[in-house]
Amino acid sequence: MNPIPHLCSIFICMAFQTFLSQPLENWEAHKIEVTQASGRQTIMHAEAIFEDRWDQLPQSQFWKKIMLLSPDSCLINVASNRQVLEQMSFKDWNAQTEEQKNQTRQHLREKNGLPNDTRIYVTTGKNDFYKFNEVYPSIDKGVAAFERYGVDPWYAQSILLIESPAQLKKSSTGAYGAFQLMPGVARSMGLVVNSTLDERKDFERSAYGAAQLIRRVCIPEAKNILNKHGIAYNETELWFRLFVLHVYHAGALNVAAVVDKIQPQEGSQELIKAMWQNSAAGFGNNSQNYTQLALAAQLILHDMVYENCTEINPCLGR
Repeated sequence: MNPIPHLCSIFICMAFQTFLSQPLENWEAHKIEVTQASGRQTIMHAEAIFEDRWDQLPQSQFWKKIMLLSPDSCLINVASNRQVLEQMSFKDWNAQTEEQKNQTRQHLREKNGLPNDTRIYVTTGKNDFYKFNEVYPSIDKGVAAFERYGVDPWYAQSILLIESPAQLKKSSTGAYGAFQLMPGVARSMGLVVNSTLDERKDFERSAYGAAQLIRRVCIPEAKNILNKHGIAYNETELWFRLFVLHVYHAGALNVAAVVDKIQPQEGSQELIKAMWQNSAAGFGNNSQNYTQLALAAQLILHDMVYENCTEINPCLGR
């Protein structure tokens, strides 16, 4: 895979002072600038994922494999933690009878020392949907747009990578555009969506709507939920950003319901992992998977950049 051809250099913008000593709107320390033949691209670095070893979680590794895997193949995995038990042709899996499939599942349970009631999923590859090569050029635009609107551009990058990467498709629920906004939400954020004009189709307007949604709704609601449980937070910590993404995807009421069920004592990676294992109200499997996908996509982007760079130079800003 060579998604960033002619890559010349990467400039890592890392300030010597801690991020907390900077104004909230200054995200320079979280950026890397990628210079290539077609010009310079600004993206957000993935270092926080490695610092707390989010990259080592089986869920992150699982979805990374799925995003890069052809839909002709599938991974047989443990539902609770996404541990991969076997990879096989999806055609071969479907050629089995239901009884044979159950026998295969039971064989894998016994082979891996798993309890007989362990739920086992079969998940097909999704590299036909996650088109990272194509979405890459839009990340710079998304980062710049969110920064203009005073919103952490990490959210722009994450949403662009997983919602509808490089595809202008309408979801079954009516979400549309690069940031997959629902019609009513888009209108409430100032976009025109009617029978003759849908501003969600325009990247800049869609970015504006998504940024406003995060700034005006998702972050405040995330804080309200955490405050209710007496949980301290820092807006730049990865777990908090992932928590906000859950609000973006599932809605505040559903996130509040699952947090009420978990009854966490503190905000951390453990809270996010608990959300992956619990459901409540409308917070189900798709909601559990959402931030797992976000982490996996960031890891793939990291690989795309660093596998193709020829030089890495530190810098102290623009």
